[in-house]
Amino acid sequence: MDANFICPNIVSVKILLLTIGNTDKKYMKEGIDDYVKRISFYLPFEMKVIPDIKNRSSLSKELQKEKEGLLIMNQISLGDFVVLLDERGTEFSSVAFSKWVEKKMIAGTRQLIFVIGGPYGFSETVYQRSDTKISMSKMTFSHQMVRMIFVEQIYRAMTIIKNEPYHHD
Repeated sequence: MDANFICPNIVSVKILLLTIGNTDKKYMKEGIDDYVKRISFYLPFEMKVIPDIKNRSSLSKELQKEKEGLLIMNQISLGDFVVLLDERGTEFSSVAFSKWVEKKMIAGTRQLIFVIGGPYGFSETVYQRSDTKISMSKMTFSHQMVRMIFVEQIYRAMTIIKNEPYHHD
């Protein structure tokens, strides 16, 4: 099966997940890698890690967000649809999220960029550039856990769109 083919009315979309800092827990990295491999069966998917800011402990929260924001903005092009994973975003069920992703695909979105910010969130520049915000939960998770949970949700969305048996209502 062609990795870019989900449904005849859906244009191939590339999903890019931008994150700040490396995943240092081996078990998390293995889980993330497993889901990234699974997602790649359905569509082009890339997870790009922006390295932590050097000497960040000596920077104020605002300066750290600004520096991270510049690095994030360097990864975004004019036509990209940018989604921030942010506690003040819209919450979705897995099925509703899959429908949202499918709508973006049907609308002809070429690159859908999801961004997981640093420990203090996003700079004002990144908020202004974003197209929308999504909240994973009202709970707070470590950035490493959010990565694994989110790539699993992308995979789950693809299986829901394809009507495959992974998701159970």
